[in-house]
Amino acid sequence: MKTVSLSGSSRENVGKKDATLLRREGKVPSVLYGGKEQVHFHVAENDVKKIIFTPNVYVIELEIKGNKVNAIVKDVQIHPVTDRVIHVDFLEIKDGAAVKIKIPVKTTGFSIGVRNGGKLSQNFRSLLVEGKVSDLPDAIEVDITSVRIGHKIRVSEMNITGLRFLDPSDAVVLGVAMSRGAKDDDEEEEEEAEGEGEGEEAESAE
Repeated sequence: MKTVSLSGSSRENVGKKDATLLRREGKVPSVLYGGKEQVHFHVAENDVKKIIFTPNVYVIELEIKGNKVNAIVKDVQIHPVTDRVIHVDFLEIKDGAAVKIKIPVKTTGFSIGVRNGGKLSQNFRSLLVEGKVSDLPDAIEVDITSVRIGHKIRVSEMNITGLRFLDPSDAVVLGVAMSRGAKDDDEEEEEEAEGEGEGEEAESAE
């Protein structure tokens, strides 16, 4: 998993008035938990936006008052009107300890169903998993090359060493649905077989 650095400053006062003042100054009130005690601090809004508004998931080297810890973003509060980041919860992670985190889903290959005119529908852009940080991939790659029209891939079919998938096992991650003008996969195979047969006959006649 990719790693980024982020610097934070301790908050002397904790409360709504102080948080409002920080936001006016372009800072985001934050809290770090998972260690011996919670740490209240703030980070520059522009810095934290680069980590949050991206499909990537990072291990964050967080430095506060000279102390460095590894953490992940656990929760983010976004203003409903302005879409500004107003609060972030960070979770400190320990070497060898398992964490629960959402990992983005990335498709690879060109689905035979899509090639025949079907429509790819992806229900999950990320999946909740549990595992050690050392086992966490940048993305969960799903090869869709053999996915035909009407075929669905469920969480139960996901298998990555060291990870436990926490979403419902029967939940559909993605699938290819029939669309207008789509050609049935079996029809294409029959046409391809007929074409090959005709070609062989023509060669024999020559």
